[in-house]
Amino acid sequence: MPVVDAVYSAEIRKARRDLHHLISSKSCAPIMLRLAFHDAATYCKETQTGGPNGSIRKPEEFEQSVNKGLKTAIDFCEQIKLKHPIISYADIYQLAGVVAVEVAGGPTIEFIPGRKDSEEWTAEGRLPDAEKGASDLRAKFNRMGLCSDRDIVVLWGGHILDRAQEDRSDFDGPWIGKPLKFDNSYFKELLKAHKDEFMKLDPWALQGFQGKRLANLLNEEPEGLLLLPSDRLLMTNAWFRLYVITYAKNPNSFLEQYAISHKKLSELGFIKRPPFPLYYVYMNKKNNKSNMLPQTIAGLAIAASVMIIWYRIRRRKKKERKSGGGGGGGGAECNGDGGSGSDIDGGSGVGGGGQWAEVVAAVMARLACEKNIT
Repeated sequence: MPVVDAVYSAEIRKARRDLHHLISSKSCAPIMLRLAFHDAATYCKETQTGGPNGSIRKPEEFEQSVNKGLKTAIDFCEQIKLKHPIISYADIYQLAGVVAVEVAGGPTIEFIPGRKDSEEWTAEGRLPDAEKGASDLRAKFNRMGLCSDRDIVVLWGGHILDRAQEDRSDFDGPWIGKPLKFDNSYFKELLKAHKDEFMKLDPWALQGFQGKRLANLLNEEPEGLLLLPSDRLLMTNAWFRLYVITYAKNPNSFLEQYAISHKKLSELGFIKRPPFPLYYVYMNKKNNKSNMLPQTIAGLAIAASVMIIWYRIRRRKKKERKSGGGGGGGGAECNGDGGSGSDIDGGSGVGGGGQWAEVVAAVMARLACEKNIT
């Protein structure tokens, strides 16, 4: 573990300036951000292995198919390591990701140094796989300790920079037409690419002043988005889709949340956090922000409300069955047996309150998971 004293901190500041110059001159922000993500996203909170520990520099790891092309970024970072040898590889890789976002016009992300280099490489299979869809995406992020859908969606939006060129992955082509600008274009293009489906699932989102802005956005010409299997899941899953809509309409909301989520990713297994939600209250008090505490309280209130609604629906169903009355089909309720009621997941209705049970389970799982982040 490096000793973060005045000398080390001074070297970090110098390395930050050197990385800014290197990334700007080489136009390598996308691959540097990808390097930081791939080194950090191997973390497992149960075994406390992997994570932002610099292990991706090992041939056994950077030669894995999912890390194709990252040797270029590793070599760029080696130039920084030669100039600042006391800085750990783990710190250099995560600092490179932070600077890459800033060079591309993204938010300034707080960086805390002191990561320890690992001499052991991480086995293949821990990174989120674009071809495996929702179950893999959620499972991999949950394994890291990032259980919030907000973190999943906003970090996936960071692919705005990744041009996914042939030497980097199996998806050949740009994510969007202007890949070196870090903004909310990914979410806007995602909505435009699924315009018809979105308007069918969420017509309410087009109401009011913000809705008119969103409607105008949907009528714009697409810039050319490389769609991955996981992109569709962000639109078909209601939890994910709500954040896609939010970030498409509000670029500042995306940038603010990205800075928070990126920091969490870069500190997995490195920074010990108080239990949820105290960490978020503390962080926003530290940053002189007051918006997160109301959001946290609102989130817990919504979860409690959903549980109460689900419980009452189940009780009514039991009473109907006892009195000989069956659940009516085709009703407007979200839990009508055989009905086509409101669908929280954007698909077909599910009888017997199954959808609400799924919502409650998801809410409680995420709260429990975030409570156990280390």
